[in-house]
Amino acid sequence: MKRLIITQGLIENNIFLIRGQKIMIDRDLAKLYGVETKYLNRQVKRNIGRFPGEFMFQLNPEEKNELVTKCHRFETMKHSSVLPYAFTEHGVAMLASVLKSETAVKISIQSNFTRAVYGEGVPLRNITARARIPLSSTQIHPFRAIS
Repeated sequence: MKRLIITQGLIENNIFLIRGQKIMIDRDLAKLYGVETKYLNRQVKRNIGRFPGEFMFQLNPEEKNELVTKCHRFETMKHSSVLPYAFTEHGVAMLASVLKSETAVKISIQSNFTRAVYGEGVPLRNITARARIPLSSTQIHPFRAIS
C-alpha cells in the first residue's frame, strides 16, 4: 500500500460527528494505518472483545447513504451492501494495538495521536441521520440532518 504522510489536516478531514460522537470511518482509518479495510475489519472481528459499543459501532443505512451523498470519497460505497464501521477515540487507540502494520505500531507508541485526532477545537463534519445535533458556529457541518 502507498505510504501516506499523516498531517493534522488529513486527520481533521476524516473526523465526523455521528450519533453525537466524534468518529472516524473504517476505510479512512485503514488508509491512515497503511492496511486494507477488509484486513482492519477482520482484525476487529478477531479481537471483538476489545471493541465494546463505546469504541465502535456500525453505521445504519441512512447514515451510510448520507455519508456517500455528501462526501465524494465514499462514492464507491454507494452500491455496497456492507455498512461501514465507525470508531470513537478509544476505538482508534485500540485499533493501533491490534493491527500489525508499521504505522499502527508507531501510532500505538505515540499517545498524542488520539489527542490530535479527537482533541478540542477539531472541526467536525456532521452526519445526523437519527438525531439532530446542534452545532456551534466554529464547527464545519456540510451535512444536513435527514428528516
